[in-house]
Amino acid sequence: MISPARRAAHRVLRAVHTGRADLATALERARGRLDDSRDRALAGAIATGTLRWRAAIDHLLAQVSERPLGHIDAGVLDVLRSGAFELRFLDRVPAHATVHDAVALTRAVARPGADRFVNGLLRRLSDPGCTASLPCPPRAGAEKASAAALDYLAITLSHPRWLAERWLDRHGFDAAAAWARFDNEPAPVTLHANRLRGAPAEIAERLAAEGVRTSASRWAPRALTARDGHPGGTPAFARGDILLQDEAAQLVAALVAARPGMRVLDACAAPGGKTVDLAGAMGGRGVLVAGDLRPRRLAVLRETVRRCGAACVHIVRHDATAPLPFAPVFDRVLVDAPCSGLGILRSDPDIRWRVTPSRLSALALRQDAFLARAAATVRPGGRLVYATCSSEPEENEHVVARFRRAHPDFEAVRPAAPEAARFVDAASHFRTLPFRDGLQAFFGAVLRRRS
Repeated sequence: MISPARRAAHRVLRAVHTGRADLATALERARGRLDDSRDRALAGAIATGTLRWRAAIDHLLAQVSERPLGHIDAGVLDVLRSGAFELRFLDRVPAHATVHDAVALTRAVARPGADRFVNGLLRRLSDPGCTASLPCPPRAGAEKASAAALDYLAITLSHPRWLAERWLDRHGFDAAAAWARFDNEPAPVTLHANRLRGAPAEIAERLAAEGVRTSASRWAPRALTARDGHPGGTPAFARGDILLQDEAAQLVAALVAARPGMRVLDACAAPGGKTVDLAGAMGGRGVLVAGDLRPRRLAVLRETVRRCGAACVHIVRHDATAPLPFAPVFDRVLVDAPCSGLGILRSDPDIRWRVTPSRLSALALRQDAFLARAAATVRPGGRLVYATCSSEPEENEHVVARFRRAHPDFEAVRPAAPEAARFVDAASHFRTLPFRDGLQAFFGAVLRRRS
């Protein structure tokens, strides 16, 4: 019998590699079919780890396979990848169990004969002597953009070569390597303590009583890091005391500097974490309009707002690339723009294999439109905040620069939030960097409309 966890992990990999779903969606569906919490955990570990280390795994497979990887059936290749991940990266899983299930799974998904190929290849990889003789490229020196440096970043640290080359050019070898190693660590479970439900210390006490031990995070004042337990299954989560939200994302919400009584627009609001944070900063007083386009995302937004008690939020459906149905009346407008997600590869390792350089240009065009449409709703003296979870200039400072050239009535200002101050550069741009800050890469700019 094939382990339910391995079967589920293979379904996740096939969904991601065929483009039917992203990792988060595919994992949610697969875990929903598993009754045992241990199976759910193992399925997540295998699928996420395989995607995280895919380049290093493919490098190993290519060295032991007589057949080029591109000539292997895609479903079989995903069996091989997940099996190789277990053999190379999961110490507690017996090698014989991994190979046995990989062979059985191959019989279920591929034509006769493929199981013998998988069996032979994974048995070679399971031999400690074979594994030791197949090293990945070693750490290179600090020479800029050398082939050896790129091999180490792209293969050993498993990042797209084009992205590694960009980071190497902008930040140097040591920083690029530290960034890639950061991405390859499991992301901590970070919570946002909903200020509409109490102070962080109070919420931490409630979580502790429900079996979840937390500690205060380093930078965002309302961020809690879960040390053990399952916060998403607690009564505290159900009653809206907490949201699952990255620490750097919480700092982005602080850039808006929303206050009680203001009129605020969250133009790209789903799934709603920043919307709830803004509502908390407003103390539930004022008008907070939260908009998005797709019905599924609006449903998630609506549920988040309801659960967290953000009563001042008014949800609308709108297309932020078209003229918005608002006059220039908002004191604050947040454009948390849809982007490549290249800044959050630690949380979403599948993104590194889905995004291409050409995709950045297409996204930037949409981001230009988002920002221009949102600007029309800002009152004189009001502020427009543009943010992404991207590491790349095309989606960040280049978008802001084009906007400012086209809209001379907007000027860049330094963010007022004290918790964001240390992350602001000389151009007044907010930026978190993994190798410097221990946070995923987010970008933000605050633009004031002149009176």
